[in-house]
Amino acid sequence: MGKPTGFLEYQRKVGQVETPGRRIQNFREFHGRLSPEEQQKQGGRCMDCGVPFCQAGMSIAGMISGCPLHNLVPEVNDLVYRGLWEQAWIRLSKTHCLPEFTSRVCPALCEAACTCGLHGDPVSTKENERAVIEYAFANGLVKPDAPVRTHKKVAVIGSGPAGLAAALLLNRRGHSVTVYERSDRPGGLLRYGIPNMKLEKSVIDRRIRLMEESGIRFCCNTDVGRDTDGGALLKEYDRVVLACGASHPRDIEVPGRDAAGIWFAVDFLKTVTKTLLDSDFAEVPKELAEGKKVLVIGGGDTGNDCVGTAIRLGAESVLQLEMMPKPPECRSDSNPWPEWPKVLKTDYGQEEAAFQFGQDPRKYQTTVKEFLKDQDGKVRAARLVSLVPQPDEKTGRTRMVAVEGSETEIPVDLVLIAAGFLGSEGYVADSFGVQLDGRSNVKTQAGSWQTEDPRIFVAGDMHLGQSLVVRAIAEGTQAAREVDRSLMGYTNL
Repeated sequence: MGKPTGFLEYQRKVGQVETPGRRIQNFREFHGRLSPEEQQKQGGRCMDCGVPFCQAGMSIAGMISGCPLHNLVPEVNDLVYRGLWEQAWIRLSKTHCLPEFTSRVCPALCEAACTCGLHGDPVSTKENERAVIEYAFANGLVKPDAPVRTHKKVAVIGSGPAGLAAALLLNRRGHSVTVYERSDRPGGLLRYGIPNMKLEKSVIDRRIRLMEESGIRFCCNTDVGRDTDGGALLKEYDRVVLACGASHPRDIEVPGRDAAGIWFAVDFLKTVTKTLLDSDFAEVPKELAEGKKVLVIGGGDTGNDCVGTAIRLGAESVLQLEMMPKPPECRSDSNPWPEWPKVLKTDYGQEEAAFQFGQDPRKYQTTVKEFLKDQDGKVRAARLVSLVPQPDEKTGRTRMVAVEGSETEIPVDLVLIAAGFLGSEGYVADSFGVQLDGRSNVKTQAGSWQTEDPRIFVAGDMHLGQSLVVRAIAEGTQAAREVDRSLMGYTNL
């Protein structure tokens, strides 16, 4: 414990964030960093709490509390406080192989479970983690692996966070790894599901270069199950890891859904990012949203990303619909620490909308009842309906029910559906002959990442359903251990 009274002496401090008026002018990351000296003080705020829920990664009341990777949070924070940056990187890398991603896009489950946050502000563990990994990269500490080869071959299908974690660790163990990706560039969700201002793609490219230098082969523009048969890959490789994500978006089944101008959020975000990358950021696809009245359906992270992206493309207005009631601003008695706090969160996109249009873009307890088209078949309006929570006597759950006579009509030019995902796309599973469960996730043996075929493993959202980047990395890590054990009889991963 470097500073037993640090949580009393130092106030929580984070890197400077660009103002909404400045950051909406471009697609660059806008979170600054503290000086090393200031960051060390933040590490000193980590208290000797005795029960570090920050690293528990356990389920409490059906929600994950603490880091799913079980990062050694107090130990890393202590080394940050002492200014022992190289040792902090070594300690962090024992549990985490891709901290440059979570330190940018993770909702910080560790901070939500921080004991210091029970009666005050939690330790800024996420920014401490980012300071550690960026120091490691800047000082040449993150190097290509040079393993002794086992002559075992593994194919990883999908290059999102789960696939990258599995590939990196299996290669480190000495197995020859090939990653197949259906898009034109590796990264999966990290590349095309998260906007550049949240995660600059140069951060992904930096990691991919290291993995290639370590001997990992990436095959892009290869849609396994369509371009390549799963059975053929099983003949070529000793093991296969399916890490294709939960990429089947949930639709809105209402009249007028076939109107032009209605996009799935993932397709919209991918189109924007791909245009930026293909032109080296010289071309911004303003025509997608400039001067348009934008309706975003879905109040989660992806919906927020659509709000921020539409504003950067010059939208005339943005409205974001959320089916559920507005959360409270503080924890309720039924949601005690260290449960995940079910409280109101205002993210960057909503902040930017409030700056640009003078109000929070979210409209709660509302959904779309119908889309209306113009004479050319383009969406011109949406008919909205209010919802109220109502207990379901059969299931005991609360469902949202439409309020009769509450319909209103609003003009819209662009609709972005960010209503979540239903699970993995079945054609990949069919190609490998593995089964899906009722939620469209790949079936595995109980408590395992191995399917009914002992050669095939699954990781990430394809295993869990839609979840967080940090859980996908944890899934990739655990799947890699099981693959290694199945190949070698034991594992040291």
